[in-house]
Amino acid sequence: MTHLKHKNKAAAQRTSRSRILSALLCLTAVLLFQACSHHVPIKPETPFICYRAAVQNGDALERLAPVFQAWGADKAHNRIGRPKAFSDANGKPQVYTDSGEPFFFVRQTQFSTSKGDYTNLVYRIHFSKIPYSLIPFTLTAGKNAGLLVVITLNQEERPVLVTTVHTCGCYLSIIPTTHLPKECLPEGWEDAPQRVYGETHPALLHYSPDQGQRLLIELRPEIHRVMNVRAVNERELDACNDSLEEAPIIAADSLRELEIAGGGSVSFFHESGVRKGFVKNSVKPWESLLMSWMALDLFVGSDKAYSDSMVKDNPFYTSLKPWNRQKSNMLRFADFLRFWGYDL
Repeated sequence: MTHLKHKNKAAAQRTSRSRILSALLCLTAVLLFQACSHHVPIKPETPFICYRAAVQNGDALERLAPVFQAWGADKAHNRIGRPKAFSDANGKPQVYTDSGEPFFFVRQTQFSTSKGDYTNLVYRIHFSKIPYSLIPFTLTAGKNAGLLVVITLNQEERPVLVTTVHTCGCYLSIIPTTHLPKECLPEGWEDAPQRVYGETHPALLHYSPDQGQRLLIELRPEIHRVMNVRAVNERELDACNDSLEEAPIIAADSLRELEIAGGGSVSFFHESGVRKGFVKNSVKPWESLLMSWMALDLFVGSDKAYSDSMVKDNPFYTSLKPWNRQKSNMLRFADFLRFWGYDL
């Protein structure tokens, strides 16, 4: 009889643990779904700032630089900023993003496939933070959040792809243009708006910079998600004139040499150790807590350098599945495109 009681008690404990685990998994699923797919509508009267590259020498990096329309610009954390450094009271260098001084960071890379040679213009912006919120739940809350926009040019210097992704590798969107041959599109591709974790992006861009068009990228307030990507002419940009700010373009490598008042410099990124390649002070606690088990990455959600030196040390993966870490690595762009179905 006693033995039977022990067996029943053990079974009850296992059932209780199973129920608790199931409840936690359900709660996690609900939080992730709500955080990734539900967004508060933006009211027409919401203030915004349009950030445009400052004209310096008129080269392709300037001419093709996107215009960013940042909604909710009455709040500092919704404004594009400039990563900076200072020494704290103990003389230790610290980094942060100054939301009062917009900057674009850019690097140019090349890659080749059996079909030709291509050039990537990689634009990078940063924000001071994504604020914490429980209702609505903000999964990506944390400091120094960033965004990449990659414009892929063919040998005729025409844009064939526009790729947007957060600097953690999250919320990837690849948008082909009408300059990309149809045989290069993924199998089963449809000319219909694509859903990107609750946002709606175009299936295809009619984008011709040589006809005076610019990319306009709308950014959602609070979480800095890409709401929409459009190719517009100068007349369509007139709505931005009253709220236009120019942002200097500088080399992305300068992020590794942030000047410190009083002398010296420090990198925006960890340059050694287990966090090599990650942006300093960019840990996203909720993502680490809720998603690290899924990606087998304790630092999932943390922002990263986009640098060839990080190909192996800290791959810029865009798939949460651990076995796809290298295949989805944007630093190997030809392989990355192939993984997502594009045959350039």
